Amino acid sequence: MKIAFICTEKLPVPAVAGGAIQQYIEGVLPYLSKHHKITVFSIAHPSLISNEKINGVHYIRVAGSNPSEYINNVMARLVDKYELVHVFNRPLWVPLLRKKLKNSKISLSLHNEMFFPEKIPYETAVKCIENVEFITTVSQFIADGIRNRYPIADKKLNVVYSGVDVEKYQPSWSKEGIENRNNLKSKLGIKEDKIILYVSRLSPKKGSDIVLKAMKIVMESRKDVALAVVGSKWYGDNNQDQYTQSLNTLAKTLKGPVVFTGFITPAEIAKYFNLGDVFICASQWEEPLARVHYEAMAAGLPIITTNRGGNAEVVNQEYGNGIVIDDYSNPNIFAEKINYLLNNEAEALKLGETARNHAVKKYSWKRVAKDLLKLLDGVGTNKITN
Repeated sequence: MKIAFICTEKLPVPAVAGGAIQQYIEGVLPYLSKHHKITVFSIAHPSLISNEKINGVHYIRVAGSNPSEYINNVMARLVDKYELVHVFNRPLWVPLLRKKLKNSKISLSLHNEMFFPEKIPYETAVKCIENVEFITTVSQFIADGIRNRYPIADKKLNVVYSGVDVEKYQPSWSKEGIENRNNLKSKLGIKEDKIILYVSRLSPKKGSDIVLKAMKIVMESRKDVALAVVGSKWYGDNNQDQYTQSLNTLAKTLKGPVVFTGFITPAEIAKYFNLGDVFICASQWEEPLARVHYEAMAAGLPIITTNRGGNAEVVNQEYGNGIVIDDYSNPNIFAEKINYLLNNEAEALKLGETARNHAVKKYSWKRVAKDLLKLLDGVGTNKITN
């Protein structure tokens, strides 16, 4: 079957500048392309050419200074020859595509709450749902939100959890993991025995300041711990804004070392997960389901996360792979849980081992692709009648 993947206007594919959606697409393509002919439409990038084929996948990259310009440029290149057009995270585009593509079927992959009233008018949302064969969501949280607002979507919703390259991300106790940790500690000048790892975009909704405030408390009581902050305010951009400057100011008040790495490319990020003894996700907003959980699991790290959005669907007490915080904005609770894991190494190791097993068994890209293939193969090639 000939399939077009239409990525968002934010970042390119492959994920040279990061991005959860872009990494999702890149992760499943090697498996899907064995069964279907796939063309990926994405935003242009200085490091990537506009038209190329790699490993059987056709990439078309177009300019776009805003969403409208981008999708218009995509549609100018999108001829009515695809049996399925799979749209990522932009339900607004579905009715536009339906007008142009009379013979193609359409499906939708949702990675955020894109059906909020402020993001899509009710009538447009209904048209979108009516015109798609299926909708995948990265969490039950996202699926439930759509179902509650639009019950007509119920039978089209499919939760397909994201994944991680379990070969690229090696556990911290492996030979490769130990080498990565030692090399990075030397590179970053970290001498402390224990390292708390925080990998995220730096923003209030990601709770970056909460992490620093929690570590200030932790460092008041122990001298063997450092904080590694991996990330920047936006993908591929190390420029600072008022918030990131405030984080640097706050970091200077901590008694122990805080290392800011800045943006790390997806090609390099896996080794940085071997730095940590404990991984922190401090989501303050209703997170769809942060993909860093999969990466931390693959690296065999015990995880502390917040009960926000879909996070607790993959990290919870039942799974035995981490600790979930309900009082998500309270630095004291984070500090308490960090100290608990640092003081109970055997339990932390067990959580990390369980996390690694979950990543291998449940969250590989192969599994994600298998789930998607079931849906793709269920799509017929007959013309849609509306």
